[in-house]
Amino acid sequence: MITLEFARTLYDNSDPVHDFDHVLRVLALAQRIGQAEGADMGVVETAVLLHDIHRAHEDQQAHVLNAETVDHALAAAERARHILSQLDPSPTPDFIEAVAHAIAAHRFRNSIEPQTLEAKVVFDADKLDAIGAIGVARAYAYSGMTAQKLWGEVPPDYPGGGENHTPHHEFVYKLSRIESRMQTATGRAIARERHAYMNEFFERLKQEVGGKV
Repeated sequence: MITLEFARTLYDNSDPVHDFDHVLRVLALAQRIGQAEGADMGVVETAVLLHDIHRAHEDQQAHVLNAETVDHALAAAERARHILSQLDPSPTPDFIEAVAHAIAAHRFRNSIEPQTLEAKVVFDADKLDAIGAIGVARAYAYSGMTAQKLWGEVPPDYPGGGENHTPHHEFVYKLSRIESRMQTATGRAIARERHAYMNEFFERLKQEVGGKV
């Protein structure tokens, strides 16, 4: 089966937001959630190790015409099928499809809903790494890479994106909604605490930006 050493090679040249450290954090969360929920940990752990491989290897996807418009989760699921089918011995077709579905369904912004317990565990673990203290850190790491401002007021009915997007916009548009998207009871319990921390952080940041504290 996929080893940590092999998986690590699939994330060479990844950015600090989606690097192998992210994968290891998601793996730890997935093991915690999956064991509590009674999931098939072979499927869960394999899917986690492969869930973001398209982000690091877009140039190796022969079918991609424009990488910016391709759903990285779907592309990673397809590449995972290929990787797993080449193993000796190869996993069963059912195992491969279970892994591929968990990868395809892990993205926040696509229309594929997790249908299996294993996919729900992977979804929750990946999303939990986007909130709480680590979520704030990742948001600001991304903002540094893309030269975003540190703060900006968010207008009503903000559609997301745009040249004035900041980590605060990301919190309002996406991160604050993650708690309600959790798929498992264990994930929801972890998300509640992380969500509360983010609320406190951005409220404090707003006060500091305004010179009120």
